[in-house]
Amino acid sequence: MDWKRRVAGGLLAAVTLGGCDYVAQKELKPGVSTVEDVRRLMGRPEMIWEEDSGSQVLEFVRGPAGTETYMVEIDAEGRYLGMKNVLVQETFDRVRPGMARDDVRRMLGKPGEIGRLPLKQEEVWSWRFASDYNRPDMFNVHFGPDGRVRTTSVTAARDGPEPGR
Repeated sequence: MDWKRRVAGGLLAAVTLGGCDYVAQKELKPGVSTVEDVRRLMGRPEMIWEEDSGSQVLEFVRGPAGTETYMVEIDAEGRYLGMKNVLVQETFDRVRPGMARDDVRRMLGKPGEIGRLPLKQEEVWSWRFASDYNRPDMFNVHFGPDGRVRTTSVTAARDGPEPGR
């Protein structure tokens, strides 16, 4: 029964946060809304990425149970420009062997999980995302000892009861 409570709590949190993001997408107006409007509707960002131009990208992570990470663009005057979920195939396709950890972190946001494969000498960062099959999967980036991407993979998310139970 404990797993049912965990799943229910995770679903409630996902619906609640997802609802806020849906409202934010509808209410925020590019060029009109402000960074304060974004924070009021979406909460505290996980990270604020400062650009050379004076603009910012605010990172809103909806993991580890959620399947979205939103990057919200703010211009140098503090006006909202737009937002996008980066945990999608289009972004995953841009992750290439040789990329540094920092570049991957900037592109995909904070990973939901970090694991180690000692025999392969790899560190694996994972993000939950909604697959084309309407189920949560994990996008994994495998880093070598040099901190550079070796490869990527996709695995099924490990939540709730085991199949058949």
